[in-house]
Amino acid sequence: MWITLTLITPADAAARDFSITSFDGTRIEAHFFPARDLGPRARAPTILVGPGWGSGGYTDEDAVGNESSGIGIGVLRGAGYNVLTWDPRGFGSSGGDAKWDSPYFEARDVQALLDALAGISEAKLDGPGDPRVGMHGSSYGGGIQLVTAAVDPRIEAITPIVAWHSLLASFYKASVFKAGWGSMLCGHGSARGTGAGLVNPEGAAAGSMDSHMYSICASGLASGRLSGEDQSWLSDRGPGTTWMDRVRTPTLILHGTVDTLFTLDEAIQNFHDMRSNGVPTRMMWFCGGHGVCRTSRGAGGYVEDAVLRWLAVYVKRQTAATGPAFEWIDQNGAWHSASDYPLAGDGSVTASGSGRLQLVAGDAASSGTTDSGTPSPVGVDIRIPAPSRRVNLVGAPTLELDYRGRGTTAAARAYAQIVDADRHIVIGGQVTPLPLELDNQPHTLSLSLETLAYALTPSMNVRLEIIPATDVYGSQRANGLIELTRIALSLPLGKSPVSAPPPTRSCTPRLRPNSVERRDDGRVRIRPRIRCGGERLRRRVKITDGRHRWSRRTGRVSILRVRPRARRLVVRFRHAGVRHRERVPIRRG
Repeated sequence: MWITLTLITPADAAARDFSITSFDGTRIEAHFFPARDLGPRARAPTILVGPGWGSGGYTDEDAVGNESSGIGIGVLRGAGYNVLTWDPRGFGSSGGDAKWDSPYFEARDVQALLDALAGISEAKLDGPGDPRVGMHGSSYGGGIQLVTAAVDPRIEAITPIVAWHSLLASFYKASVFKAGWGSMLCGHGSARGTGAGLVNPEGAAAGSMDSHMYSICASGLASGRLSGEDQSWLSDRGPGTTWMDRVRTPTLILHGTVDTLFTLDEAIQNFHDMRSNGVPTRMMWFCGGHGVCRTSRGAGGYVEDAVLRWLAVYVKRQTAATGPAFEWIDQNGAWHSASDYPLAGDGSVTASGSGRLQLVAGDAASSGTTDSGTPSPVGVDIRIPAPSRRVNLVGAPTLELDYRGRGTTAAARAYAQIVDADRHIVIGGQVTPLPLELDNQPHTLSLSLETLAYALTPSMNVRLEIIPATDVYGSQRANGLIELTRIALSLPLGKSPVSAPPPTRSCTPRLRPNSVERRDDGRVRIRPRIRCGGERLRRRVKITDGRHRWSRRTGRVSILRVRPRARRLVVRFRHAGVRHRERVPIRRG
């Protein structure tokens, strides 16, 4: 393996790019950002941050980030970490074809990056060739963490956001291709279009996919079906139980309640695999991910705090509580927690009925968008009785159907979703395909719907919808009629024995002013103010123009004599144990 590095002495340490040649000759481009305020000859642990599908690595050294895309480089650097990002093979400026976070390819690329990181002067080492590292990232940048941890024990902690367990289950549930997300992913892989939750905030980059991806895109979008070979290829991408059984790295699993690409079941399976192997593991469900959050996101910064605590304990090796094993957010923005998942049972809410469903070939516009379910004007509606008290719907509803169907094909798919009629939304945006036989014979279908996290109250108006089509899965491919003689639904209720603690830092602090003006006498007037979630913070801030240093209180006016060529002030302050650094440009008066 060849490594090309621009060597910089600690005194001159700055963000820089470098490239490596991976195990198979593929060139991988990387971007290194030292921890903020790292002193001469000092070293810090490093966090590797992987980007979303179709993108090169993050390069904004001051980025803040968000729950769905992950913590930004600026926040991690302010928390005392170096950050290493890279262009995955097939994307950005790297070579090769994207293999979809394969343990045989992309994971080995990261191993090569770790080898290179061990030679960077700012990187803290645990031994020769062994840098102190954690990993962070969302979606494609989450999946790479799981497969890398499975093959390399140098990773101290991982914090995957909206990653997956099985690509086959995610894209081909009930043997029907998830065409909504498939169309966007295929576009990203071949450098076409952008979509929420798939790429980093800096945009998509031209890419090159493995030939199987082109086959999956072509057949999946055209017919809704995948060949056996393509199904095997998706299964082999990992992590799956085979690779998850090899992970011994402490893991904080972060997943979205409205993620319709990688649904909550993907996180649950990873959580169970790791817990059964005795790996320190937490799971948090927030409102976000590959989908649309149409309810409250709760207090800002809560997930970010959890990530920083996890990294502090397992990467910096500090002593602190990391929190309960399982936390989730409801539609009102309230966090709940428990010692494990699934929750202890608290009964169920049941509903039943019957009806007739008409299937029309080509129908997709009647319900849903490419990334989320929406209430349907057509289909069979079953009212769900309201509970007698406030309860937690946390888990997978079960549905049983007795039916007889006939149509133009031997089989077809209908879809089920739970609707909050008061808010006029599909809960979680989640839609479940229902495989149906159209042979005019009686059949019984029993299955679990997608997992949900929602608070139910006595005043709510909730219903089950069985619908003929949804844009999440693409057009209906059959004409037919389904007689649903019995519909039985059960919603699992779980106990929430632990109240989640209030967030220790419920927001990202913002500094004002955004700029200052140089007066005729060369001085500048500044009144630093910091707000966080609508609250004004009282802090002492440190200000520098690169030569002079001042210490001032927020809210107070200061007149500073800055050096003539100074173009900006740098303001530093601490909040909730995290150091922040903001640049304030100096305008000419």
